[in-house]
Amino acid sequence: MPNNRSGTLLLAVIACLLWSTAFVGVKVGLRYAGPFAFAGQRFMLSGLLLLPFWWARRPNRSTVCSHGGMILSVALFQTFILYGLFYFGMTLIPGALAAMVIGASPLVTAVLAHYCMPGDRLSAIKGSSLLLGGIGVAVLSLSRQPWVSASGLVELAGIGVLLLANVAGALGNILVARHRTKIDPVFLNSAQLFIGGLGLWLLSLLLEVQPAEIVPWSYYAALGWLAFLSAAAFSIWFILLRRPGVRVSELNLWKFLIPVCGALFSWLLLPEEEPSLWPFAGMLCIAAAIVLFNLQSVRTRRD
Repeated sequence: MPNNRSGTLLLAVIACLLWSTAFVGVKVGLRYAGPFAFAGQRFMLSGLLLLPFWWARRPNRSTVCSHGGMILSVALFQTFILYGLFYFGMTLIPGALAAMVIGASPLVTAVLAHYCMPGDRLSAIKGSSLLLGGIGVAVLSLSRQPWVSASGLVELAGIGVLLLANVAGALGNILVARHRTKIDPVFLNSAQLFIGGLGLWLLSLLLEVQPAEIVPWSYYAALGWLAFLSAAAFSIWFILLRRPGVRVSELNLWKFLIPVCGALFSWLLLPEEEPSLWPFAGMLCIAAAIVLFNLQSVRTRRD
């Protein structure tokens, strides 16, 4: 059991590190395409990338039909709504700030899991660690002083859009965890990514002007990397959510790593973004939340 737990934690950290690189890639891609078109292309490609990994053990038609509602529900919350809001929000705020706001997702997930998942209740220590992490995200967000200018109000709206994306992602996680069926999680991920991406791309045809000029190689590099990380990270996450004994709130706590690493990558790779004192203070709160939670977990296992 300890080895299984260690493996779960390692895979969770790997998935979160992959996700933390997305903010840079999204910012690069949005220079040349609308948010819904870029998101749709990314997730359709992600779904196709996973095809070789489940085709040999593909489910039959009756199995797909019996789980069709669940697949569509996951695609709706986990890709279409979550990433429709995420990409739109990314057009309003810097990549580093977006990484920090998305860092509130463990808090949102834990609260929803408390009410939707039997046996996944908030303890005092877990609640305190999540609150500390939420304070870290609040410090990071408010340090931008969004109320002092019109651009600041746009950023505040972007923060609100990304918080709604957190709710959609949390509901998607709960859907996957509650339906512990025999359907292959890699197939589930591939199907929901492609369906959600197709919906976003079709939405872009209605709402966005398609680029006429030839886009540079950096666009395709960002698109390829984002497609890969979605295929890899979501497959890892869906597998972990299906493991016996894995709680949605505990697993999602590791997503507090995403704002820290995402902001660091944005500062290092995007020349228009740079760090300041308050973001570091927020990061310290997030790091303390992770340490506090895991110290309590270690004590529980020893007892």
